[in-house]
Amino acid sequence: MSEIRIETDGSVRTVTLTRSEKRNAINEEMIAALHEAFAAPPPDTERVTVLRGEGPVFCSGLQLRSGGLDPDAAVVIEDMFNAVQHYPLPVVAVVQGAAIAGGCELALHCDFVVAEEEAAFAMPLAQLGVATTWFLTKKIMETAGSVAAREILLLGNRISGRRLFELGIIHQIATPDELLAAAGEVIGRLAANAPLSMRAMKAILVRQGAFLMDLDRGDTGRMVEDVYNSADAREGVTAWVEKRPPNFTGQ
Repeated sequence: MSEIRIETDGSVRTVTLTRSEKRNAINEEMIAALHEAFAAPPPDTERVTVLRGEGPVFCSGLQLRSGGLDPDAAVVIEDMFNAVQHYPLPVVAVVQGAAIAGGCELALHCDFVVAEEEAAFAMPLAQLGVATTWFLTKKIMETAGSVAAREILLLGNRISGRRLFELGIIHQIATPDELLAAAGEVIGRLAANAPLSMRAMKAILVRQGAFLMDLDRGDTGRMVEDVYNSADAREGVTAWVEKRPPNFTGQ
């Protein structure tokens, strides 16, 4: 589990992404480690889990390599996000620097996000020639609402923590110097709450959004798979890695 570090201080567990030299980009090992960390039931003494990134950036998203993305990777990362979202106790993301693509989704699958006011959040998949799956799009929709979700997904622009806070998408913002203190206040309040109450209410909150997963979505799944297998996806990811504008052809 070298891709993450897990520490416990009383009733607070902290999970830290430790690939700071790669801007905490998500690789297969990190996905597996995070899934294990959130799929296991919490001990009776735990009240809250904190998710952080080591270094100046929270998480720069899925690690990209030239030649496109593996469509099967979406399923594996979805399972990890699902484990975070369904964790029985509250999860607080503390975001500094940036939360891009998979990093943005990782933060938004937590119950609370406390971020630097100028932290950059973005889902630039349309600029890469790939697409969010039903599961990931649903999370953006339920968190951001219809109008903001279109801006986040279709434009793919970077949006500051302050803007997301004003839109009601994240819980709190702070200056870089005050980030840990602001997060600590939220974490402390959660840690003082009754754990059985929090478990019950979180289970209800998670269940409320689950019914949309039963809708027929086979056609959209095939569309997303076709996007991942497209020449545009290979070109978009390669251009991103090579730091040049992509040449999309619609193929």
